[in-house]
Amino acid sequence: MIGPPKLTRFERARVVGARSLQIAMGAPILVETPESSASPIDIALQELDIGILPITIRRTLPDGTYQDIPLKWLLQT
Repeated sequence: MIGPPKLTRFERARVVGARSLQIAMGAPILVETPESSASPIDIALQELDIGILPITIRRTLPDGTYQDIPLKWLLQT
């Protein structure tokens, strides 16, 4: 596996940012949240913590080789 066996803080920020943008644009929410005080970022964080996001992380090396790693694999450790 390329890189550390867990989700880095930069990858975490990227996933939360991308997912919160999707939610703000009207994507379906994958968890149940209280209707009143749930911002897209809070919902995205909750979905990430539960581990239900179907997202793949692409880690690239300087020589151009890359590896696609499912998010679930990085959240297990």
